[in-house]
Amino acid sequence: MRPLFHPSIEDITVEGILHALSDPVRVAIYADIVAQECSHNCSAFLTVSDKTIPKSTLSQHFRALREAGLIRGERRGVEVHNISRCAEIEQRFPGLLRAIVNAHSIQLAEAQTKKPAAKKASRQAAAKR
Repeated sequence: MRPLFHPSIEDITVEGILHALSDPVRVAIYADIVAQECSHNCSAFLTVSDKTIPKSTLSQHFRALREAGLIRGERRGVEVHNISRCAEIEQRFPGLLRAIVNAHSIQLAEAQTKKPAAKKASRQAAAKR
């Protein structure tokens, strides 16, 4: 097996972090990893935000997060366990990841409160027909 690529802390850029976290699935995965203290294998994320993610797509998401320097992957047999590099990145870019994860949480909460209202409106419109 090929070794996993992890950029050095000096090679991590704000642009790379923002690009990696620009995808809604990746930011949801990363927010879950940051929230947990222990490492997770990739299979723990087969369902993200109520969406089933194929293993091949999930591998690409983890590769993007790893190559941006956001996570560190460690092979354990056939599994890869991932942990956040938050502490390292916090030293290089203070407050950046915290702000992104907080913004994601706010956006997620807003989306969850809009869903019931949207369903109710569509039911009312259907009843009027």
